[in-house]
Amino acid sequence: MNNIELINYAKKAMNNAYAPYSNFCVGAALLTDDGTVYTGCNIENSSFGATICAERTAAVKAVSEGHRRFTKIAIVSKAGGYTYPCGICRQVIVEFAEDKDIKIFIVKSEDDYIETTLDEILPGSFTKKDLEK
Repeated sequence: MNNIELINYAKKAMNNAYAPYSNFCVGAALLTDDGTVYTGCNIENSSFGATICAERTAAVKAVSEGHRRFTKIAIVSKAGGYTYPCGICRQVIVEFAEDKDIKIFIVKSEDDYIETTLDEILPGSFTKKDLEK
């Protein structure tokens, strides 16, 4: 799957966001190692601790369907700027990114996005491999 297709999945997911408190709508599209795409949006709750980010929504959907290896994720928001994954989302993503090689697309628009890796935005991360050492 090319980058623009993944970005478009994220943009479509963003339209399903439930963000009545922050009005900060986010969409994510996650590509697994077998080419399956899982999308997610942020879902807020009046009990703020129950709120879940778009990236984690996509990850939970993928894992619940048996996928344990993520290769790409695109993140987009209606805010108009670059929206990076929060710290919790970065940690969840690294759990399923073998050797931290997942490509991350921080999207402003189809023509304006940053391509990075998880290792660049979460240096020194702690993973299950660290427990095996």
